[in-house]
Amino acid sequence: MKNKKYLIVIAGPTAIGKTALGIELAQLFHTTIISADSRQFFREMSIGTAKPSPEELKKVQHYFINSHSITENYNVGKYETEAIQLLDELFTTKDIVIMVGGSGLYIDAVCKGFDELPEANETIREKINTILETEGITALQNLLLELDPVYHAQVDLNNPQRLSRALEVCFTTGKPYSTLREGKIKQRNFNTIKIGLTAPRELLYARINNRVDDMMKQGLLEEVRKLQEYKNANALQTVGYKELFDYLDGKISLQEAVALIKQNTRRFAKRQLTWFKRDPEMKWFEPQEPESIVTFINQQINHSEQSNPN
Repeated sequence: MKNKKYLIVIAGPTAIGKTALGIELAQLFHTTIISADSRQFFREMSIGTAKPSPEELKKVQHYFINSHSITENYNVGKYETEAIQLLDELFTTKDIVIMVGGSGLYIDAVCKGFDELPEANETIREKINTILETEGITALQNLLLELDPVYHAQVDLNNPQRLSRALEVCFTTGKPYSTLREGKIKQRNFNTIKIGLTAPRELLYARINNRVDDMMKQGLLEEVRKLQEYKNANALQTVGYKELFDYLDGKISLQEAVALIKQNTRRFAKRQLTWFKRDPEMKWFEPQEPESIVTFINQQINHSEQSNPN
């Protein structure tokens, strides 16, 4: 491979320490960060998405943070197009760019390409929406389990947008969504080095619980309250927001909402790890091993350039 441009991916579950490591590496390699966290794109959502702080954003140039609005119809296909265009620009002046995030689908779209999937007609879309409205999200979960058990095991089962999209493709094509997503890998004009962050489960879960408590202290409830008129937007069908919307609607107590945020975030982290551990290119480290991570990155770059000197 003659290409000497490198995208270093920092992936892993929520609350593991990706942001801090990404900034440390970006400073070391004198480069910038592209976010691959599908919730941090939206400028209206800050506390509940654990965006880098204003101080952290000043340390290193970040892209795809506060870049879009929850009122936009933004998806992984658009992200792939925009991220690849941006990388083409960045690689004209930089040899290394850092990508940080926990959204596996978005990382895969940049590294491997995202399959163009058919759009459902209105009849199918209305059918799925009716099931969701009349029978609830459990009905969509059960239907996906029947039609595509592989994707059922990978998807965020609390995200109605993802469930609905997979079912739309199943009904439109008559094939499991998971089989259509496994298309040919697109050739990229950069090399990819993937770093996965992990930790013992009890430590990760403690970090998640503490983060949720910190979010509540920082004013997450007020952030959600200001977004009530947009609560049906796709971007807000996510952990930390939908539980508090239920509290504001009088469906559950605040204590129950906070407990559910912690529980659903732990489940989300488990699914993230399942997704990333399927990737044989991912090299795993604990977040407190930055020296080992830097050594590994330099070894990969040196090996690539010695193998392809021209």
